[in-house]
Amino acid sequence: MSFPRALRPGPSTRARITEVNRGVRRERRDDLATEEPLEIRVQAGGERRTLAITMRTPGADFELAAGFLYGEGIAGEDDIASIGYCTDEDVAPEARYNTVTVRLRGDHLPDLRGLDRHFMTSSACGVCGTATIDSLRDRRPPLADSPGPKVSAELLTLLPDRLRTSQSVFGKTGGLHAAGLFDAEGTALAVREDVGRHNAVDKLIGHALLTGEVPLHDRVLLVSGRSSYEILQKALTAGIPVICAVSAPSSLAVALAREFGATLVGFLRGDRFNIYAGQERIL
Repeated sequence: MSFPRALRPGPSTRARITEVNRGVRRERRDDLATEEPLEIRVQAGGERRTLAITMRTPGADFELAAGFLYGEGIAGEDDIASIGYCTDEDVAPEARYNTVTVRLRGDHLPDLRGLDRHFMTSSACGVCGTATIDSLRDRRPPLADSPGPKVSAELLTLLPDRLRTSQSVFGKTGGLHAAGLFDAEGTALAVREDVGRHNAVDKLIGHALLTGEVPLHDRVLLVSGRSSYEILQKALTAGIPVICAVSAPSSLAVALAREFGATLVGFLRGDRFNIYAGQERIL
């Protein structure tokens, strides 16, 4: 059976706008950050289920799906058999690049109870509250046995600029969050962008998962926005010991970092930053 050709959405969308500068109006073209839904389906054996729908920026969709499943404890390093866009007859042509099916190894789906209320998520909230602290304790022990890298204060202050130079879509649109994974020498190993900072982290961790690099015990994570519980949950699940943000952390993010022995840095701007937990890793 042949399907009508489906157009694959890109990370940016062109639009005509009216710019007003000192009272003078002019028509010009602008590039907007694309925001479209992504339906994440899981399949095992003869079972298939829609797990979540999240608003995201198209690009690295397979990584986003893998990172989301990994962060929720649904799929580990060896559980994903394949990931693909959906071409089922029940999916409209214009939605085929907005639907991803993750095929898991095994004869049946894992226990997905507790995720029902998170069927629809947004680019802003990610998967708010999907994992309790108790379940995180069960899945990922504290980082005491994985001390992670020692990072100099001077090096940390260089990371925001290095993240920004890798944000190609942000340079066009000015409307995207970013998450970057760095080594102890400050080299950017991978950077992902999205309208949602949680999605950007999922894409980054999904990339590491699909390339066999998790756990990330010797890496530094930098996010372009604030650090929340969800960001910490995803980072800790992947074993990342140093989490930095250019904005503020939430109270629960700080509590989680202290309990699990992670280093949490906030307000990383210019030559200053605040250390909220794990100062022993900052030289």
